[in-house]
Amino acid sequence: MEVPGLGQAFALQVGRDMRLAFRHLGQLANPLMFFIMVTTLFPLALNPSPQLLEAIAPGVVWVAALLASLLASESLFRQDVDDGTMEQLALSPQPLALMLLAKTAAHWLMTGLPLVLISPIVAYGLFLPQEAVPVTMGALALATPILSLIGGMMAALTVGLRRGGGLLSLLILPIAMPVLIFGARATDLAMTGMESVGAIYLLAALLLLAMSLSPFAMAAAMRISLD
Repeated sequence: MEVPGLGQAFALQVGRDMRLAFRHLGQLANPLMFFIMVTTLFPLALNPSPQLLEAIAPGVVWVAALLASLLASESLFRQDVDDGTMEQLALSPQPLALMLLAKTAAHWLMTGLPLVLISPIVAYGLFLPQEAVPVTMGALALATPILSLIGGMMAALTVGLRRGGGLLSLLILPIAMPVLIFGARATDLAMTGMESVGAIYLLAALLLLAMSLSPFAMAAAMRISLD
């Protein structure tokens, strides 16, 4: 049987994971619902004045996005390890790094992309200025793949542990801080009418760095977890 090329193998893996994900839409909706609930609770807990909500909007949106991504990372590889699929991928002729990158890409399409698409509604609910909404969407479109890749690395490292959720959070949060800082800064600059392209470029650079290094780190961590 002919072995598929790297591009075909990547596409097949993404398609398989997305088909499986559609069978568990309730589980996939948890991060999105968490994002909406966290951003909704702030106006209820604080004074719902537009001035106050506008002032805290960048921090609320980005902290909620970070926590939602953290919530989604724990189950990234768990099912594949439990049912033996991950061992088959490790023994397949395709590079394990490519297969794990494909699984992370599918995971982002099902969890990170909906978060980006729903962010304008959340932003308007927090009275974020209209000119800052496209910048926030663009920054989230760059930041959420970074968070998925970071989560993938740490999930691969802790997937062999029975209760690795707490450790996973401790590993992800310090590494994800630059993403949170640059993302919130981009939104804040857009709110004040200043140029936010510098923060966007920094997020793009972090995304390229994560895409270059994280697949190999995920593969190495996964092999350690499988041994």
